Amino acid sequence: MKMTVLCAGLSAPHAGWVAIDELAFILATCFDAELLSSPEVPGPWLRRMAGRTKPRFAPIESAGGDVLMVVARGPGDLAMAAAIKDVRRKFTRIHAFVTDSYFQAGFVDETALYDSITVTAHEDMAYPAERFGIKVYQLYQGTDCLRWAPRQDFAREIDIMAFGRTPPSYQACFTKRFHVPDSPFLYLHSPLGNLTGASVHLERGMLFKLLHRTRISLAYHLLVEPQGNRPKSMMVTSRWLESLLSGCIVAGRRPVSQMADEMLNWEGATAELPDAPEEAADMLSDLLKSNEALGAQRQVNMERTLAQHDWRYRIARMCTLFDLPEPAALRNELAQLQVLSHAWRH
Repeated sequence: MKMTVLCAGLSAPHAGWVAIDELAFILATCFDAELLSSPEVPGPWLRRMAGRTKPRFAPIESAGGDVLMVVARGPGDLAMAAAIKDVRRKFTRIHAFVTDSYFQAGFVDETALYDSITVTAHEDMAYPAERFGIKVYQLYQGTDCLRWAPRQDFAREIDIMAFGRTPPSYQACFTKRFHVPDSPFLYLHSPLGNLTGASVHLERGMLFKLLHRTRISLAYHLLVEPQGNRPKSMMVTSRWLESLLSGCIVAGRRPVSQMADEMLNWEGATAELPDAPEEAADMLSDLLKSNEALGAQRQVNMERTLAQHDWRYRIARMCTLFDLPEPAALRNELAQLQVLSHAWRH
């Protein structure tokens, strides 16, 4: 079977989407597939000012094949398929994984080109199926556990880490509480050097090394002090999976959703912080004083994430949903995951 994998993020890396790019890398490796990417082309100035532009991507050359797999950060990336001239003639089947599928307004006309897609939340299935008449399946987000899981215990010298979006009131309180000289705790926030650009994938290794040395990682769902006018969702994003995989205690505000119930489905997976930031800081201090007792929870977090949330499990599910042959390389890496998960269980 000849597969081509298409992912916009490889042309324009963004720190918030690196985990999604990694799905494209793993798909290409497991299926020995052609890996392509196309940068988004800005629309006309007046249409951009009026907010009426739709995503457009630079043309891509491809000889075609049996399957085109599009790894989409959001519904707008589904427009990438049309960047390949005569795409429906060149490929027997076209499928996609759509991450931020809750953004209904982002689904583009090119969605109708697809035979089927996956969306990350159960409640996101109906709209594209009804609007475009295609098959829609539900498939959760994952992360590259096989690459980034710690292989040994590290000294956890960073007490609390926040990366990505942190609600402003909590951030103000935590910096005031933990940055003062007489606080015994180290609070590290915004550790990433670049949000975009070629160094983003390289800096991902730095992020995981920091997480491997962190006791508590913070994570909040998108409805906690929302900023801007972007759509809101109760989805479990990369931040939870990356922190749990690294053996952190994950504290913050857990999403209230079927997704959270099914993905974070073991006791102690998250610690819920109070609504009041000062009370949240008190709770974090108490957790840190009990750090030794949390060692078992760290191992459970690593073991369960390795056993449930690697991208390779999602790819195996794609093989079933899209009627694709499961490659030997995928089966081999799934077996490696089980060995690593079992090692942390003991």
